[in-house]
Amino acid sequence: MFLKNFDITKPELKASRLGFAEALVDLGKTNPDVVVLGGDVTGSVKTDLFRDAYPDRFFSVGVAEQDMMGTAAGLALAGKIPFASTYGEFATGRPFDQIRQSIAYSEMNVKICASHCGLTVGPDGATHQSLEDVAIMRVLPHMNVITPCDANQTYKVILKCVEVNAPFYIRFYRDNSPNFTAPDAPFEFGKADTLIDGNDCTIMASGLLVWESILAVEDLYKEGINARLVNMHTIKPIDKETIINCAKETGCIVTAEDHQKHSGLGGAVAEVLAQHYPAPVEFVAVNDTFGESGTGKELMDKYGISCKYIVEAVKRAIKRK
Repeated sequence: MFLKNFDITKPELKASRLGFAEALVDLGKTNPDVVVLGGDVTGSVKTDLFRDAYPDRFFSVGVAEQDMMGTAAGLALAGKIPFASTYGEFATGRPFDQIRQSIAYSEMNVKICASHCGLTVGPDGATHQSLEDVAIMRVLPHMNVITPCDANQTYKVILKCVEVNAPFYIRFYRDNSPNFTAPDAPFEFGKADTLIDGNDCTIMASGLLVWESILAVEDLYKEGINARLVNMHTIKPIDKETIINCAKETGCIVTAEDHQKHSGLGGAVAEVLAQHYPAPVEFVAVNDTFGESGTGKELMDKYGISCKYIVEAVKRAIKRK
């Protein structure tokens, strides 16, 4: 239902930032209240597509992320639906006070759309690698936190978030990556997608780590281990029902994310299990360190979040059952 037919060795490649940009352009055709705010990275995050199509509804604020968030809150107060977009690190760290006070506390209908997230922005180095953004955003009351897994799902997230009058933080990526979900697959905020069924362990992944988990499931199957794979695209509000059911049915869980180990997807899943159904959990994530410059693949391997580390984590989790 969720996966399209594809050759796992030759998936279609498309940057999720393009899914974001294409959805913005399509929204602009049908909803005149949609406006876009950009920093000094309009071409990088592809909001130039919206700017060129609807120049009167695009606002460039330059390198002034705090001003971007305050302006977005004002536009929302005036009845517009503002999309504020820049790199993930600068969309969350620099303007946190404005996001907390003017957007989350005030429940403004602002969509914060963060590109270039995680380690795979690699060559830009640690200063540009947003590995704390999910933790920062999910702690805020009223904030919805979404990490779509590919370009197709990013497109759907952008189209659907305008249907919800609430603040959103939506996280996606710069590099071309596998685009493997079916264009017509259903999408619902707060409802995880079970991509592959299995009974030995559940892998719950978000963002780019969903693809790495697909590869891990294939490798595990060759060793006689049947892992279930869940795309946990919505980190807040988290799908408690799916987490609890997976723990009951498979006995253990592995979380996989391109984020710090603390307070991201893994923390959200562990909180649910601690309260409702304790079960062994292993975490595949960046282990309390900053990144460095390098290619995306090099960094995912070095910091322990690529396919082979998910395989190892599943084996550890099964031993703990």
